[in-house]
Amino acid sequence: MEAGEEPLLLAELKPGRPHQFDWKSSCETWSVAFSPDGSWFAWSQGHCIVKLIPWPLEEQFIPKGFEAKSRSSKNETKGRGSPKEKTLDCGQIVWGLAFSPWPSPPSKKLWARHHPQVPDVSCLILATGLNDGQIKIWEVQTGLLLLNLSGHQDVVRDLSFTPSGSLILVSASRDKTLRIWDLNKHGKQIQVLSGHLQWVYCCSISPDCSMLCSAAGEKSVFLWSMRSYTLIRKLEGHQSSVVSCDFSPDSALLVTASYDTNVIMWDPYTGERLRSLHHTQLNPPMDDSDVHISSLRSVCFSPEGLYLATVADDRLLRIWALELKTPIAYAPMTNGLCCTFFPHGGVIATGTRDGHVQFWTAPRVLSSLKHLCRKALRSFLTTYQVLALPIPKKMKEFLTYRTF
Repeated sequence: MEAGEEPLLLAELKPGRPHQFDWKSSCETWSVAFSPDGSWFAWSQGHCIVKLIPWPLEEQFIPKGFEAKSRSSKNETKGRGSPKEKTLDCGQIVWGLAFSPWPSPPSKKLWARHHPQVPDVSCLILATGLNDGQIKIWEVQTGLLLLNLSGHQDVVRDLSFTPSGSLILVSASRDKTLRIWDLNKHGKQIQVLSGHLQWVYCCSISPDCSMLCSAAGEKSVFLWSMRSYTLIRKLEGHQSSVVSCDFSPDSALLVTASYDTNVIMWDPYTGERLRSLHHTQLNPPMDDSDVHISSLRSVCFSPEGLYLATVADDRLLRIWALELKTPIAYAPMTNGLCCTFFPHGGVIATGTRDGHVQFWTAPRVLSSLKHLCRKALRSFLTTYQVLALPIPKKMKEFLTYRTF
């Protein structure tokens, strides 16, 4: 889609008719994820099942005229032995999903030792966070279960791998802790982060691997150092539970979404609140029956860092441009729970309470040279380092996202 156009629904996947599961199983899609290289999509479709789907989607799912440009020709994929869709039965309700960065060469030794039948190649891994506090680690290419990580005492709500490829995994749980695991050391638990007083809903690692943000059912957000695993600061500004957080691709911005209907954009280095995005209803109800109708569920940055997507209980997917205070586009979606961008842009995936996943068109833009330079510089300079540069004030404001 061009900037400013409404998102179009590209495809919708629905679970097949569920078998007779015990009453405890639920059908929500709490989590959806693309692999960092864009070749796989993971869908927690409810009833303990995760589907691993090769991307781009097969033709039968996509309406005419929307063929993905990146799709290779049929003959080419046949020759390579194209990847097949896989079903992972996790045995428990699945709340969180995370792919490892690709490729991850350090994993060779670990998988070869545990699974001699696994070819000695660097493999892509999927971590699944379960209802009973377990984390199951799967090899994507084969669908094999590689490891079972135990330690959490309650639901594992969210998972995040360090983007560097070091196979460090962070998990966030309803037991009010975050745990750090090293998959290169047989999934050894290397740290427990305590301090939250409520369920931890969300964890996000900055792309430069220096910071970890965690959001619990509290008004403040915690920022931790990924080097020392200590608390750097608490960010305070929301009026209700914070449920989702995400870093910009250059690590210079952090967004948090709350039940208070606001997204706050922060400078994670200084703790400053740069701006708030307020979710007003398009069609307010006639009475005050549901005050929390605009409660936010999920927020995420686009891969080039110029857009945000949010999902709220008012049945809308909104797309925001970084520089503007109102959404540039809306799409109607019922019961949305989570959203994520395709790593190469152009598509947003959303998961719903009914176990469906929907794929929407997202803005495709060419970043300006100014933004590309800012992104490149901010990937390795903190706000304080930028402010210390001998450059004009206007340039500093642009580089530190203070031009809003």
